[in-house]
Amino acid sequence: MPLAPPPVVHTLPNGLRIVALPMPWRETVSLSVYIRSGSLHESRRMAGISHVVEHMAFKGTTHRDCQRVNLDAERLGAELNAHTDKDHTAYHIDGLAQDLPAFVALLADIVLNPTFPQEELARERQVILQELAEVEEDPAALAFQAFDRACYGAVQSAGRPVIGRRANIERFSRDELCAHVRQQYGAAQVIVAAAGPIVPDELLRCVAAHFGAMPGGTAQALPVPTWHGGLRREPLAGSGQCQLVLGFEAPPLADEAHLAHVLAATLLGEGMSSPLLDEVRERRGLAYFVACSADVLPWAGQFVIEAATGPKQADEFFTAVAALLQQQADAPPDRVQLARARKQLQLRTRRALEQPARRLETAAQELFTFGHLRDPAEALARLEALPGAAVQAVFAALLAGPAAVGLAGSVPRALVARVHTLFALPGAGLSDHG
Repeated sequence: MPLAPPPVVHTLPNGLRIVALPMPWRETVSLSVYIRSGSLHESRRMAGISHVVEHMAFKGTTHRDCQRVNLDAERLGAELNAHTDKDHTAYHIDGLAQDLPAFVALLADIVLNPTFPQEELARERQVILQELAEVEEDPAALAFQAFDRACYGAVQSAGRPVIGRRANIERFSRDELCAHVRQQYGAAQVIVAAAGPIVPDELLRCVAAHFGAMPGGTAQALPVPTWHGGLRREPLAGSGQCQLVLGFEAPPLADEAHLAHVLAATLLGEGMSSPLLDEVRERRGLAYFVACSADVLPWAGQFVIEAATGPKQADEFFTAVAALLQQQADAPPDRVQLARARKQLQLRTRRALEQPARRLETAAQELFTFGHLRDPAEALARLEALPGAAVQAVFAALLAGPAAVGLAGSVPRALVARVHTLFALPGAGLSDHG
């Protein structure tokens, strides 16, 4: 691991946590504010409100109008951004290190003092609807939405898209946005984190000055969804490809068993020499893009295989993948492939330590989940110690549980029955849009 000053974590009296990640070799700084509030915390009627709030937070504060928010960042050469996820909302700014105090002040104003002007809400509503239209025309995005519904159903919030429903976006009022912020944006739910050539004590003083009076609120539990499994599809007229997402339940971040799933996914499908890419792409030419990952989240885990292929090749793709999974479950992993996967994980972990955004996101998720930061070297040591039998056991466990499949684009009707047969999916027949 590269030598660097250790991270510093501090908790303010109101419960807000501060993380300083010194990276003295950099010349720029990254600052983020994470709020543990996302689409998982929304009812069906309020689905999408976290995302609307994130958009509207930049549209005016008690000290700045929309244009001033943007200008105050850009006159310093900085870049403002934000994102909403299922378990959190985050606000980001990147810029020169000497301007960190101004960045803290600006993000504090955006998070603590949004005014949600009515005229801006009317305009931004149209922007979000355009964003939704883009999603509705993107087969890859639709396949993952269908996959989430297959995993968790449409009743659980985990099965609904973060962007929400069109009817909700068109309906949300300023009063509802204000109520959401009052309920969700408490200091106990907030982490302010910075990475770069920072002096931790100066960051702590600056954050305390701007966020110290933030109401404490209550740290809310993160809903844990129940895995369903099954198949959902989103046909898209005019699409020439079939977008495929196949997945299985995996352990969440707090369960150390997730490490074996990460190693198994890397072994199966990371890199051109992996069994998945070698068989599906190199030997059979079934897909240009195919990938495998273990998506380990604080609230759940998903072992995911995704690809885009022609409608006529989709059956062969699923047949090949089913055979590969069975091969991995039936025999210990190849020693060369296992060593390759371990080495790739070493590189991935070390590369993440060089990327401020990755380090900030990891730190926030670990603080929310464990209450402390973990040593990445310890995780690598545990991965190195995992025997091949643990990887084989992962594949056996995956095949024993209900799979979930999301299909989008050009989806042959015969493919649905074939996938049900290959993976013994729960339910039967076609399930569209639900």
